[in-house]
Amino acid sequence: MDTSNQLLSNYNGSWDYLPDTILLHIFQFLSHSELLKAGLACRNWCRISYDEVLWKHLFRRHFDISDSISIAPGKNSWYMEFKRLIYHTPQLCSEVISEHRNEVLHVSFSHNGSMFATSSKDGFIIVWNSSYPVNIKYSYDMKVFSWKYTQFSQFNKSDTLLLVSGVHFGVPTSTSGEIAVFSLQDGFNLQCRVGNKPYDIFGTWFSDRHLLSGDHYWLAHMVSTTGLWINKASQETASEQTPILNQLFRFYNTNASSVRVLMVADGQVQDRSCENISCKSNGSVTTLVKEEGSESHTEEDDNLSLEESDFEDDDLSGLPEKLLIFTSGSKTYVPHQIGFKRIKSVKFPKVISRGPSVKERLAKRRERLLGGRPSFEEPNWGDYQSVVRKYDEVDHVMDLHGHIIGMSLSPDHRFLYVNNRPWPTGYNITNPLDPPPIAQEIDIHVIDLENFKKVGKVLRSHKAFTPNNECFFIFLNVSEEYVASGAEDKHGYIWDRHYGIRIAKLPHLDVVNSVAFNPMNPEMLVTTSDDYEIKVWRSKKFMNELVIKNNKLNELSLSLNSI
Repeated sequence: MDTSNQLLSNYNGSWDYLPDTILLHIFQFLSHSELLKAGLACRNWCRISYDEVLWKHLFRRHFDISDSISIAPGKNSWYMEFKRLIYHTPQLCSEVISEHRNEVLHVSFSHNGSMFATSSKDGFIIVWNSSYPVNIKYSYDMKVFSWKYTQFSQFNKSDTLLLVSGVHFGVPTSTSGEIAVFSLQDGFNLQCRVGNKPYDIFGTWFSDRHLLSGDHYWLAHMVSTTGLWINKASQETASEQTPILNQLFRFYNTNASSVRVLMVADGQVQDRSCENISCKSNGSVTTLVKEEGSESHTEEDDNLSLEESDFEDDDLSGLPEKLLIFTSGSKTYVPHQIGFKRIKSVKFPKVISRGPSVKERLAKRRERLLGGRPSFEEPNWGDYQSVVRKYDEVDHVMDLHGHIIGMSLSPDHRFLYVNNRPWPTGYNITNPLDPPPIAQEIDIHVIDLENFKKVGKVLRSHKAFTPNNECFFIFLNVSEEYVASGAEDKHGYIWDRHYGIRIAKLPHLDVVNSVAFNPMNPEMLVTTSDDYEIKVWRSKKFMNELVIKNNKLNELSLSLNSI
C-alpha cells in the first residue's frame, strides 16, 4: 500500500476540513506519482496537489539539486518543469534500425527536422525521413570513390545540400580524407568532391553554398602547416579561369599537432576576443609557395590589383562576422586546446590570377643566376619567429588540459559544449609524442563565446576507456534545453542545460558514438553505436499518444471487419 493510502486508512476524522498547511506538510512526503493520485480524491486535494511551493520542494528532492538553483529562465511553474523533465524528454526507444552493416559513427539532423543522416564504417551515407516510423529517403555507397568509411555529415542552412566527410583507403598511418556534397532536391545528386587532410578536420558549412576544408603539410621534424580553404559547393564552371576554392587561413603547427574539427559560429563574435593578443583581421592569408629560385609569394600579392568588381557577389556578401573554432595542440600531438579566429569578411574572386608563365619564370631565374644573385634558400621552418609572417595568428586559445573528444554549439551559437578527458593534476609533458594518461571520466565544459570563459557546472556521468593513441571522437549535441552525448560505456546521456542534472541514460550494446536532437522537436533524439544500430528515442508523451492512436486504429479495424 503506498504512502497516500496509508495516510487515508489511518485517519478516522474528516479530511475535508484539514488546513492547507497540514495537507502541504503531509503531501511533501509523497512522490510525484503519489501526489498526483492524491489530487484525484477531491477538489480541495486537487488544488493543494498543484501548489507551486510543494512542487518546488519535490523537484529539488527528486532531481537532487541545490536550493540555490532557481527555476530555468523563461519558466514560471515548478510543476511544469517537473513534467517537462519526466514526460517531455526523449527517454523511450521507439525504433531500432539495423540498416547499416558496420559501426555507425555519426548522426546529424536537418534544420527543419524532417530528415537526419547517418555515417558508418560500412561506407554508406544514409538520409532518413524523421517522421514516425523513420524510413530511408536516400542512400549512397561512398566506397565507389575509394572511401574507407563515412564519418560525419552536416546539412546546410536551407536543407538543400548535405556535406559528407569520409576517410580514404590507404596505409594505416594515412590521414587522407575527402568531403562530398550532395543535393537534396530532385534526387541525391553529387555536386562536388573536395580533398580534406587530416580527415578529422571533418569540414563544415561556412555559408549556404560554401564549405570549409583543410590541408596538412609537414615542414620539418614535428613542425607542420594547416591550410583552411573555402570551397564552392557546386563546382561546375564554364572556364578554367573560374575559381572553385580559395585559401582562407594558414596556420603553423608545433610538436606534431595539427588543426582538427572545424566549426563556424554566427553572431556572437565580440571585439574583445582580440584583447591582449596579437591578431590579424584580414580575410585572406599568406600562401606558402616553395619553388626553387622564386621569391616568397602570397595570395595577397595576386589580389593587390583586383578591384571590387572582380569579386563574386553571392551568398558570401553581407554575411555577419563569424568565429572559426577548431581543436589543436602545442604541448603534444593530441588536441588539448581550442583555437578561435574571427572572420570579418570573405571575398571570392571571379577569375584566377594567371601569374607569370613558365617561360617568364625561367627567364627570371636565368637572369638571377647570370647576375650572381643567390638562389632561393629553404627557410628554417623549425624557427617560428623567422617564418611567422607567412602564417595567420590565432586570435584566442583555451587549453583544457586533457584530450578533447567532442564539441557542439548551442542552437543560438552563444555557447560551446566540449567533451574532454582530463589529464592528471600537475601533469608534466617532456615528450610531445608521449602525452599524459587521460581519465576515464568525460567532462563536459561550457564556454561562453562572448568572453571565452567557462561557465556553469561541469557535466559528468559518461565514461571512455581507450588510451590516448586509440582515443576517438564522441559526438555531443545541444538543444535549447538539453545537452546529450555518447560514451564508451554503451550508453547515451541527456542532461538539462540549466539545472545541470542527468535526466536520461540510453542503453546500447556497444560504444555510443553520436547523438542528435531533432531541432524542431526536442522530444526526439537519435543515437548511433558500434553495435551497428541506430536508435530513435521519443518522449513518454509521444509514446502514450502513439498507443492511444494505435488502439483507436485497432478498434476501427475490428469494427470494419465485423461489418
